[in-house]
Amino acid sequence: QAQVEESGGGLVQAGGSLRLSCAASRRMIGVHAMGWYRQVPGKQRELVARITTDGIKNYADFVRGRFTISTDNMKNTVALQMNNLEPEDTGVYYCIAERRTAFGSNVWGQGTQVTVSS
Repeated sequence: QAQVEESGGGLVQAGGSLRLSCAASRRMIGVHAMGWYRQVPGKQRELVARITTDGIKNYADFVRGRFTISTDNMKNTVALQMNNLEPEDTGVYYCIAERRTAFGSNVWGQGTQVTVSS
C-alpha cells in the first residue's frame, strides 16, 4: 500500500529550528516530486516547499530563505530543515509524494504538528 510517513514536528521557541522528515514507501513507483504543505489555523492548506526528482526546488514566498528542502531519490525520502521559526509558522505540516498519473494518485501523509511559541 502506497503511503508516506512524517516525523520531526514538535514545540520550539521563536528563532529555533526543526527538521521534518518524510519517507514514502519504497514500493511506491512513479514519484516525480515530493514536498511539504502546511495548514495554519484559519487558512487553507498551502505549499511550503517542493522538490522534483531532477532537483528543481520551489519555495513559498513566506519561507524567505529560512527553510531548505532536500531529497534522496533512491530512498523516496524528503526533509525540510526549518530555521528561524516564527509563531506564524505554527500549524500542521503534511508531506506529499507526487506520482505520475499513470502510476496512481498523489499520496499525502497524516501530518505532523509544528508549534512555535513566542
